[in-house]
Amino acid sequence: MGLSFFIEFILHFDKYLSEIITNFGSLTYLILFVIIFLETGFVFTPFLPGDSLLFVAGAFAAQGLLDVFFIFLILSLAAILGDTLNYWFGSFFGERVFSKSRFFKQEYLEKTKQFYKTHGGKTIIFARFIPIIRTFAPFVAGVGKMNYTRFLGFNIISGFAWVALFVFSGFFFGGFAFVEERLTLFIFLIIIASFIPPLVEYLRHKRKK
Repeated sequence: MGLSFFIEFILHFDKYLSEIITNFGSLTYLILFVIIFLETGFVFTPFLPGDSLLFVAGAFAAQGLLDVFFIFLILSLAAILGDTLNYWFGSFFGERVFSKSRFFKQEYLEKTKQFYKTHGGKTIIFARFIPIIRTFAPFVAGVGKMNYTRFLGFNIISGFAWVALFVFSGFFFGGFAFVEERLTLFIFLIIIASFIPPLVEYLRHKRKK
């Protein structure tokens, strides 16, 4: 199971989800829950489908194969629990990573803590909509010792907002024949669009330098 399989899985998730629904029925909800939980809960699994999975799940709900409101609720819960776990991983292991690693200096840790004191809330919300960064943001929030109650509030808001945006977009637009016949193309476009904000920010930062 190599890199080519994961690329195939992400770009053609509509095909795989169709097979999952056919073979597993109601267990599909649990499988989707686990994927979103892993994608948001562990810093080493950012490659799992996030935005595209939510959109495709909504599109299949539009076809009557899944319950859209149940999908919205359980995947919101998965996203919130995933970020929560990631936060505590960062909080527990973060200091050790910075104290024992040659690559992560103590001054970086102090800057991280200061950054999250100043910008933590909006960072958690914005990061939720950006692949890869979405997976690292809660971990770094834990490393930076962001107040947990504050983190949890933004975690809940961003979790519901992220899942609602993509699931209901898939539900409302996935019912159109044009979208239904080109789901793979739309998955690819969603992946591309998701990387535009960090790319723009990177270019802006480079120009300032």
